[in-house]
Amino acid sequence: MTDEQAQKLVEQLSNEFFDRPFIHKAYFNSRLKTTGGRYMLNSHNIELNKKLYDQFGLEELRGIILHELCHYHLHILGMGYRHGDADFRNLLKKVGAPRFCSTLEQPKEMPVQKTIHIYSCTNCGQIYKRKRKMDIKKYCCSICKGKIKFLRSEK
Repeated sequence: MTDEQAQKLVEQLSNEFFDRPFIHKAYFNSRLKTTGGRYMLNSHNIELNKKLYDQFGLEELRGIILHELCHYHLHILGMGYRHGDADFRNLLKKVGAPRFCSTLEQPKEMPVQKTIHIYSCTNCGQIYKRKRKMDIKKYCCSICKGKIKFLRSEK
């Protein structure tokens, strides 16, 4: 589905369920990760999550659009448009819009291997293992006050 098709669908659902026109822009935002869509208060535009449409289909997108249109029309009318407002919850029930969207399946991330930096004292041989690099000019051995030298980094 393209942005133009999404715009037409939003306009159609607005007229069908709210009997009011949607006169702003609706488009897909590929940067949305955890939300199905969002209504922008300043511009009155609606952004939609393309990944949710790809994974769950048109019916899920339709529910998201109805949810965002509830925000849109209530805000335009000066009524309670936030999730906790009674006006918003009543309008959701009236048009049959979901309160939450389905959860996207997140790809499992590989665990990041931490690099360990190993230092030692030139005097007594004390070993120091650090997750962060340290400036050896600033620090000395905690046991004998000797100089510290860098040995190696390990994964």
